[in-house]
Amino acid sequence: MKRHFSPGAVTVLLVFAALAAGCASTGDGRVSDSRYTMDQDAGPERHFDVSTVVEPEPRYEPPTSAGNQSPYEVWGETYEVMDSAQGYESTGTASWYGRKFHGHKTSNGETYDMFELTAAHRSLPLPTFLRVTNLKNERSTIVRVNDRGPFHGDRLIDLSYAAARVLGFQGQGTARVHIEAVATRPPSQDSGEEVDNGEKSKSLFVQVGAFGNLSAATQLRDQLFLIAGSRVHLVEAALREGVVHRVWVGPFDSRTEAEQEKSVIERNNLGQPIIISRPLEAAG
Repeated sequence: MKRHFSPGAVTVLLVFAALAAGCASTGDGRVSDSRYTMDQDAGPERHFDVSTVVEPEPRYEPPTSAGNQSPYEVWGETYEVMDSAQGYESTGTASWYGRKFHGHKTSNGETYDMFELTAAHRSLPLPTFLRVTNLKNERSTIVRVNDRGPFHGDRLIDLSYAAARVLGFQGQGTARVHIEAVATRPPSQDSGEEVDNGEKSKSLFVQVGAFGNLSAATQLRDQLFLIAGSRVHLVEAALREGVVHRVWVGPFDSRTEAEQEKSVIERNNLGQPIIISRPLEAAG
């Protein structure tokens, strides 16, 4: 049985604080709230064809007026919302939430749809786009963070049921994942490049994958050698939670060139490329 504090319940605490007193613990780590018709969460009752899921296109969206209060308090704990998601990445445990919260409001005022690729996070600005990779099977997808949570133990992120299906862990309830923020800054009006003084010392790369498994990263790198029009790099990042192996192509002089390389990689069905901006020396 999957047990976690769901982000949907957090919306009540953030937006309607007076209802907090009406939430009663069930004694097993979950919260009971009369606005939900289910005591325990579950997946959909009907058949769900995961092949119909459309991955959201990463893009910068300004923070919503709702859901970004900082600091905020949930069940006696205080949390801070980050000013920006730029450069954010982490590795940890993901859980998922489904039918119990389907159709209810998320923390930023949107309606939760368990068939869309969304997520909840305690501190990222809402909304934020993330690349999430299941480190056990290397499946990856983009999700849009529009909710707060999870507030259970050491859980890092709560994913929609659809995201759990795409990543292949809906049956287990949790999975070890790597998450990385993408499209975190607005494009300039004249050039389409990201606006930041620090960007002048950075270069554009196409990140094709991020892996916990070195052999999987090496295999993708070798495949890219055959089709890439620029250098291919295997870049290791030592995070607090472990080592992540990234595969980059580049650097590129312009976003147009990076987009062209990204399209070539997509046509060859190699990885799930995203454009990133990083210091040139980071590629080694």
